[in-house]
Amino acid sequence: MTAAALSSIDALVLALQGVGYFADRRLATAVFLALKLQRPLLLEGEPGVGKTALAKALGEVLERSLIRLQCYDGLEQREALYEWNYAAQLLHMRAAEGKGSADMAQVEREVYQDRFLIRRPLLQALQAPAPGAVLLIDEVDRADEPFEAFLLEYLGEYQVSIPEIGTVRATATPVTLLTSNRTRDLHDAVKRRCLYHWLDYPERERELAIVRAQVPDASAALATQVADFVGRLRSQPFANAFQRAPGIAESVEWAKALVALDTIVVDPEVVSDTAGILFKQREDVAALTRDMAVQLLQPADANA
Repeated sequence: MTAAALSSIDALVLALQGVGYFADRRLATAVFLALKLQRPLLLEGEPGVGKTALAKALGEVLERSLIRLQCYDGLEQREALYEWNYAAQLLHMRAAEGKGSADMAQVEREVYQDRFLIRRPLLQALQAPAPGAVLLIDEVDRADEPFEAFLLEYLGEYQVSIPEIGTVRATATPVTLLTSNRTRDLHDAVKRRCLYHWLDYPERERELAIVRAQVPDASAALATQVADFVGRLRSQPFANAFQRAPGIAESVEWAKALVALDTIVVDPEVVSDTAGILFKQREDVAALTRDMAVQLLQPADANA
């Protein structure tokens, strides 16, 4: 499937659909160019719009292993790149001393051999055998600025420097995706090394296709109600009432919940009972009043 998926943008769209990911043409173009040019791709957008899911889908389409680096405040280089197995190194040195080894300098060199190296996601991606890995650097905006600076060598040259070993270059170029929820702006140096795409909420037809693919037990009528309701939630003026509108992930989870409840028709009572699936903030749940639900559930022509 790999060669066929990369033959054109349309082929990539179809390949992604085959594993349950529905990309629009703009997103597919960004991914296609990232693959062809062997450049990292930075995806920004609201939580739940499919950034992480894209990396998983690409791993399936390209038949590559997915390696994930989850970023967070205080993430250190050793957790992203490598660290030494200090316990094993110490045992090796003690064993050498027990044998009466006179050349301690040689022993010290030995403890920095490859077998004592614990590989973390970046190094795993660089050393993955052909055809290479898909590396997901997830929520990079949660890490701090020094970590961004640390990433520059990898993003620009697909290599890293390890003081005790030297420069480690990619065995096979990893497909690298960075995601950001834009809780803060990333440094320009990171952006310059990547292709960029803003991933927005999907239009109605694409969201409907996603819901039907991810929740096959949902009837066509129920899937349509879910896509219509969530789409209206995100539209003006309703969106102003919420801190964060539901993402695709919430649409899918809500559809699964409605199927579990044997829902045939979505009504205000069902919306009220399941609001905690659509929203994760107390204020947003409270903002979804019965009157608003009634208005949102009206047919499109009734709202016109």
